Amino acid sequence: MKGKNSDMGEGGYDPKNFEILFATEDRHFWFRARNQAISALAGQVVAQLSPGYRVLEMGCGDGNVLRFLERTCLTGTVVGMDLYGEGLRYARSRTSCPLVQGDVRQSPFGKTFQVVGIFDVLEHISDDNRVLSDLWDLLEIRGTLLLTVPAYPSLWSNVDELAGHCRRYKPGELRSKLEAAGFAIEYLTPYMASTLPLMWLSRRSKAGTTTGSAHALELARQELRVVPVLNEIIAWVLSWEARWMVKRRQLPFGSSLLAVARKRVRE
Repeated sequence: MKGKNSDMGEGGYDPKNFEILFATEDRHFWFRARNQAISALAGQVVAQLSPGYRVLEMGCGDGNVLRFLERTCLTGTVVGMDLYGEGLRYARSRTSCPLVQGDVRQSPFGKTFQVVGIFDVLEHISDDNRVLSDLWDLLEIRGTLLLTVPAYPSLWSNVDELAGHCRRYKPGELRSKLEAAGFAIEYLTPYMASTLPLMWLSRRSKAGTTTGSAHALELARQELRVVPVLNEIIAWVLSWEARWMVKRRQLPFGSSLLAVARKRVRE
């Protein structure tokens, strides 16, 4: 539930949301499934690299994904970067890797990276094309970008507005924007397929709901509420999706998109 433009400048994100996320992420099926898929694909990417490679997570927030990258990328250096010190303080309790407070448009790094990850951040940024171009600059030639975003404008609801989203992506739109920025797509698929019916029903039921600040926090908590038995059933189903994705197979639909793309030389 990051706010609009939260990790790349322009503000708009309420850092209080870090507390809500930090209290829930370890148990909630959505975060567990996303971490499983990202870890598996990141492991495939770094297995092809020589020891000493560099990995950056842009918009690492409270370190939820970053800690899994650190465990997966054992023979390289993993760095987390975020605009907000509040999130990085939570990240410090989860990881031991270097953390940097900064903005991708004013990169503090003197070196490029072999792998850059940006997970459910791009949708918060009004000029996503500019950010993809900036991420291209941060990568070595043939370096890998790992990316996740929410899928399908038809799922748009006031929950997206409360989260500060600028958009939800169609697969073709994401592919076109990555290619325009100078990336070659290796793998792009919808995922979180089993959550799609539940999300659609939940968001239709909240249509037209008022969005005052107190109510916004309550809706955020409802989205992140852990229902014990249902939570474990969905987590188990989603674990099978991750196994399918490791084989680089396309899923037919889902509430999110995941992409693996290589930096190519721009023409």
